[in-house]
Amino acid sequence: MGDILIVDDERDIRELISDILKDEGFTTRLAGNSEEAMAEMNREAPALMILDIWLKDSHMDGIDILKSVRRDNPDVPVIIISGHGNIEIAVAAIKQGAYDFIEKPFNIDQLMVVITRAMETSRLRRENSALRRKDVTTTDMIGSSPAFRTLKSQLEKVTKSNGRVMLSGPAGAGKEIAARWIHAQSNRSGGPFVVVNSASVEPERMEEALFGRESAGRGIEPGLLEQAHGGIIFFDEVADMPLGTQSKILRVLTDQQFQRVGGGDMVRVDLRVISSTTRDLEAEVENGSFRQELYHRLNVVPIAVPALSDRREDIPELVEFFIGEFNKTQGLPLRKLSDDAVAMLQTMAWPGNVRQLKNMVERVLILGGDGGEIAASEIPGQGNESAGGEEKVILSGSLATLPLREARELFEREYLLTQINRFGGNISRTAGFVGMERSALHRKLKSLNVVTSTRAGSRFATVAEDIEEDA
Repeated sequence: MGDILIVDDERDIRELISDILKDEGFTTRLAGNSEEAMAEMNREAPALMILDIWLKDSHMDGIDILKSVRRDNPDVPVIIISGHGNIEIAVAAIKQGAYDFIEKPFNIDQLMVVITRAMETSRLRRENSALRRKDVTTTDMIGSSPAFRTLKSQLEKVTKSNGRVMLSGPAGAGKEIAARWIHAQSNRSGGPFVVVNSASVEPERMEEALFGRESAGRGIEPGLLEQAHGGIIFFDEVADMPLGTQSKILRVLTDQQFQRVGGGDMVRVDLRVISSTTRDLEAEVENGSFRQELYHRLNVVPIAVPALSDRREDIPELVEFFIGEFNKTQGLPLRKLSDDAVAMLQTMAWPGNVRQLKNMVERVLILGGDGGEIAASEIPGQGNESAGGEEKVILSGSLATLPLREARELFEREYLLTQINRFGGNISRTAGFVGMERSALHRKLKSLNVVTSTRAGSRFATVAEDIEEDA
């Protein structure tokens, strides 16, 4: 049901109201001055506040407290109680955003009607806030490859802190999913997750979008920073943020407060910042398009999100997950990948990364049949019937222009490079797939100058440099 905070400098009044509410099944908290009231608000916001206009021996009067509550806890309704002669002030309080006012001495029945209505308003506001905060975007982290496990380990280390995180990686690799996963596992999971699409907001509207606006005609319009209060704000593609806005964000990170556009009051916020970028921010700092101070503030914990080509082992698991998602959300058929389709997907280039893979799965399910395994011929651009399809396999150079021996050596090298990277550097699995003994594969790799090396938590095959051995 939520509790009710009663603020009145007269002990008899606040205890009388408390007793009445307790008899009706409500939980109450009491405050006799502004300091106690603000301490209770900061400890935990109530479902409703009953507030006296005049508070003796207090640094703030009821109007000041009302302004503070409306600024920092806009979902909490405030009922003003006022003695005779204070009606004009109470009416002014309504204009400041109070839910209602009751004149002392009050009628108990009238008091309960107003409180019941206010509590219903409070409940609806909390439900609406919860719905706004709830996002249908998945927070599932799917994968088991070495590169993915390294990423997951790094993300787990930052979930319980308030440290600022910078997620870097190519477009479509899953940086926003990683940020949402941090939010879901953190102590701010009950708060909002607000995305700032730095690249899509017009530069001249960026400050209004972030800080909100105040005007006589339209009142208060909270910005994205204010909406993220108590949760996480995610600056997607932060390198695209205008330079002028960067300096103001730097101030917000320092002070945790700001002014709305057109406003005079400072707005206090409690939020955690996660950013993402596909660009080299150090290079952006060097060329003057990104503020060095802001870079250092945001880049407290840098985490690299690997490209899909660096975690090919995860492709079958990702496809299975996407198929299940599309079945639940769109009613598309539950289908399995054939072995040939798995091999094809794991050897394709993925410039669009996980996002491209997801879009491809949706297309196959929409255009394909109602059941049966997904064949390699259904993969867009990879059909066996199309001799001119794009990148049927990953091979470099033109084999048709080479003599047979050189073409065969080049093919074997590229083929084995592809398969080793497909299986994350696992020689045993590669040998099993290509149909060779492990020792024979090692000899073949050595003869082709192919070496395996560890990078970013996974293994990769590369062509060895030609090194002339000393005699």
